[in-house]
Amino acid sequence: MGLFDWLPFRKKEKTPEERAEMRRVFATRYDHFRLLIQANTRAHELMGELEEALRGFTPYGMHFVRTLCTRISTAIYQMVRHMGELDPSGNADLVAAMQSINERIMEELEPDAHQAEGLPVIDLTEVNRDHADLCGPKMAMLGEAGHSLGLRIPGGFVITVAAFHRFMQSHGLGTEIDRLIQTMDGDDRESVFRVSSNIMQLVIDTRLPDDLAETILAAYDRLAGTLGAPPDLAVRSSALGEDIEGSSFAGQYRSVLNVERSSLLDAYKEVVASKYSRQAMAYRLTHGIRDEDVAMSVGCMTMIESMSGGVAYSGNPVNVRDDRVSIHSVWGLPKPVVDGTAGADEFIVARDPLRVEEVVVAEKTDMYVCRRDEGVCRETLLEDRGNEPSLSDEQALAVAREAVRIEEHFGVSQDIEWAMTPDGVFHLLQCRPLMRLSTGPEHATVAANLPKPVLSGGKTASPGVGVGPAFTVRKDVDALTFPDGGVMILRQALPSRAALLDRCSALISEQGGMAGHLANVAREFGVPALFGVKNAVGRFENGAILTVDADGRAVYEGAVEPLLKDSPRERIMRGSPVQAALRKAARHIVRLNLTNPESPEFKPSNCRTLHDVMRYCHERAVNVMFEFGTHDDFIEAASRQLICDVPKQFWILNLDDGFSPEGQERKDRCILLEHVVSFPMRMLWEGMQAVPWQGPPPVHGRGLMSVMFEATMNPDLVPSSGTRYTQKNYFMVSKNYCSLQSRFGFHFCGVEALVGERVSENYASFQFKGGAANMERRIRRARFVGDLLEMFDFRVRVRQDNMFARVEGLDRETMANRLKIIGYLITHTRQLDMIMSDDSAVARRKAKFLEDFKLFDAPPEGS
Repeated sequence: MGLFDWLPFRKKEKTPEERAEMRRVFATRYDHFRLLIQANTRAHELMGELEEALRGFTPYGMHFVRTLCTRISTAIYQMVRHMGELDPSGNADLVAAMQSINERIMEELEPDAHQAEGLPVIDLTEVNRDHADLCGPKMAMLGEAGHSLGLRIPGGFVITVAAFHRFMQSHGLGTEIDRLIQTMDGDDRESVFRVSSNIMQLVIDTRLPDDLAETILAAYDRLAGTLGAPPDLAVRSSALGEDIEGSSFAGQYRSVLNVERSSLLDAYKEVVASKYSRQAMAYRLTHGIRDEDVAMSVGCMTMIESMSGGVAYSGNPVNVRDDRVSIHSVWGLPKPVVDGTAGADEFIVARDPLRVEEVVVAEKTDMYVCRRDEGVCRETLLEDRGNEPSLSDEQALAVAREAVRIEEHFGVSQDIEWAMTPDGVFHLLQCRPLMRLSTGPEHATVAANLPKPVLSGGKTASPGVGVGPAFTVRKDVDALTFPDGGVMILRQALPSRAALLDRCSALISEQGGMAGHLANVAREFGVPALFGVKNAVGRFENGAILTVDADGRAVYEGAVEPLLKDSPRERIMRGSPVQAALRKAARHIVRLNLTNPESPEFKPSNCRTLHDVMRYCHERAVNVMFEFGTHDDFIEAASRQLICDVPKQFWILNLDDGFSPEGQERKDRCILLEHVVSFPMRMLWEGMQAVPWQGPPPVHGRGLMSVMFEATMNPDLVPSSGTRYTQKNYFMVSKNYCSLQSRFGFHFCGVEALVGERVSENYASFQFKGGAANMERRIRRARFVGDLLEMFDFRVRVRQDNMFARVEGLDRETMANRLKIIGYLITHTRQLDMIMSDDSAVARRKAKFLEDFKLFDAPPEGS
């Protein structure tokens, strides 16, 4: 049945019952239209959130991506449902298009298929770089270095990704883990801690399949037979995605040392469980790595009797121009170096020819050793040995020589963990690509007129400048109250503190060096870090604002602006798998193909994205309401042209009781403002007309050229092109409700407001987009408008040149004030983008706006 098929199209007087039925039908349609417009507003806001996520400045995971895509789809489906109530014709095609688009989106969000087939256990002597998908990059690179370079590496075997998948499939373990992750709120630290703890305990409590357990123990027995005695093993993670360039996962997973046969299965489960530690989950979130893309392989290697050990970098990690080898060494096992729990000797070795250029001997008080019956033990060093270098120059050159060989083989700078046995033989324990930054302390710009630092010295573990409130983390529970943007102060640079780096503006630690795991992760996260700073813990009250200049090795009280003005924002999600998945999904969401409502192609079957569906529903709903309201039999609820003294045409559709009786009775299809009783529309209109627009602001040549260039390059700004902007300026009103869609100059506005007696239901939303200048100026204007509205209780979100603002829950008088401000901004931001590169002109315009706002009463405090 067509839209008006039920109407008796003959001229006759309607009975009271027929008129009552017409009012009921119109009220029902108005309700569906209002809900459709609300869903449209939600979808716009969510698409703005998606576009902001694609910029990559803030971390998010796959749970966020799937949830956001689902919320967008749900909002647009609500539009489709209400559109079906307004006009059933074509709705089946619209639903079919929506279903097809959603299927394509879900395909983009499916995890990649990983190698689940293969041997559950492989001997380390058989592993090379071709086994990265089965054994993980860490074990693959170690096996490759041993096989191709003839380096001494520990004996052992790898429990592969195939074994991990077998474990996850047993007892429904993987399914339960997925369920727990879906319940987690990534922005709620307590939620992350709780889910992390539950999953780790679940893994530990789950029994390994009998056949897998037997295969692992059989590998141990073969190794024991080869060695002639039962070995003690280092059980270490080798997850997919670990130890690759830009994502090292340094220290984020568990390593268990000195493991004997009876403890091997439990140690394996401990390492697998560490995939879900809070620091590992935070790391994946910040790097945009999907949980389902990380499968855990585990290396089981013989413990090396280490006379000294540590970490070597084949280049300077904080200065890409410095290709000298830096060696960080301690007596005994390298554990204190990588854990950041103690100072280490540092050897700087130049190349061509290799020569020791610099030696800094740390004060070493302890060393870690392996004891057959006691495990890994800490022993106190005698004073004379603690002050001796842990390597001779000849041994340092040997370590540097192997670091250079490994770099040459793999083709990139290397971060290697090594051990030197009592007979002076070098053993490689681990190698991975070294992340190197392009700037360093030697090349930092020295700002003038700096205050005196309150702390200085230490080592630059990660370069840059950060400012924020001080917060000393002494124990794990402190992490629950760590503030966003805080400066984290530590006594020891423990790897577990990496869980907070995504919230840090800077990091200060009394102990640790640039070779530690936490320093590695700080560099990956772009968090300025200063290690080895004495007397930092207890020096500042929590909440005191600090500026940390890691390049200048100084800490200042307060925000030191000369150091901050050039600090760039890091796009931390750039190139990540999660961002890649969102970008693929976004192709089926945000692209707009249906741009011309007058085209015969503007129909449901041509909707290829959710934005197309959204655009079709909005355009068709407006047309249906106008067609319905202008039909002769609905003249009492008709659309009228507003008679006003402005050089624009405004049409008003009376949704219910927005006109006075005099306005209802007019027969000329026009309406006087005095006959409009819609309170939000009248307040909006009052703001639009309160101060006459004086024309575009004075603009310099660059601003004018920007506008002219954009106007010639952007087809949406050509008036004759029949684009999506050649639509009417229209109000839809009832007594307490108003919706406005309008074009002013080159920008486009949407307002929706409800103001009644129930304060809790009052709201006003304002969308502002577009302009004639280039994108940078349009973005600045959107932020300019948003900054003004934030002074008046609005919640504001700016996405590129698109500004959303919403205020709610205010009384009638205050809502009137806010609507007048919106009306004023609609009129007076025309062509304002032309001056957005002139800070003084912007400041003058802001002062003028705030002064004019006083005409509307109740200006904000401090304006």
